Amino acid sequence: MKRLIIFDLDGTLAKSKSAIDREMAELLNNLLEVAQVAIISGGDWPQFETQVLQYLPKKAMLKKLMILPTCGTKFYQYRKDWEELYEENFTAEEREKILNNLHTAIEAARLDIKKTWGEQIEDRGSQITFSGLGQQAPLDQKKVWDPDFEKRKKIVEPLKETLSEFSIGMGGTTSIDIVKPGIDKAYGIRKLNEILEIKIPEMLFIGDALFEGGNDYPARNTGADCIQVRDPEETKRIIETIIACLTSKNKKQ
Repeated sequence: MKRLIIFDLDGTLAKSKSAIDREMAELLNNLLEVAQVAIISGGDWPQFETQVLQYLPKKAMLKKLMILPTCGTKFYQYRKDWEELYEENFTAEEREKILNNLHTAIEAARLDIKKTWGEQIEDRGSQITFSGLGQQAPLDQKKVWDPDFEKRKKIVEPLKETLSEFSIGMGGTTSIDIVKPGIDKAYGIRKLNEILEIKIPEMLFIGDALFEGGNDYPARNTGADCIQVRDPEETKRIIETIIACLTSKNKKQ
């Protein structure tokens, strides 16, 4: 029986950099009544506020919801308000090395990007993220830019050599996330295990980038059961099934 349901955000609960819709908000609210829930994403804390938290019903059981920004390098838990339990920031030397090598890899990839919306590189303290078309690019442009990940692989492959001591993953529709060594979604799952004292076999991870090289892929290495989804619509159907199964199980107990 699963006690903790863990979700990726972009592409899983919502479209990239977009808010969850009303149906998803209600489903998450209902899921919180029968299980604990965690969301792990490459986005920073403000992204969770604008994409998820402000759309949940006021009655939502927030004390059963855990938020892990920047691929698990930060951890927020709700008590009387949201509190940060830890944060794994880069040192100044690590930050400089990452930025220098990232700029070099981008130039060498010769992607010939015609237009960007906002900054391409964002320093999130515990994670540095490259967004091919910029942080504010419209979704319709992002979806067609690199659907097969081939453009981003031109950047990631050399970075695996020059930044071998860091974790590098491709997530969302245009992004590359770089975090401290050993700190990825698997790290976040192990932190959930440690803090909540929930065994990993009692967890279920749901994400859209569980393929090798995707930023959800490390979750597979934890021993947690994982479900790959195409989009938020498929996630909704899975949540409905989970709620039905847990509700039925609780009635029998």
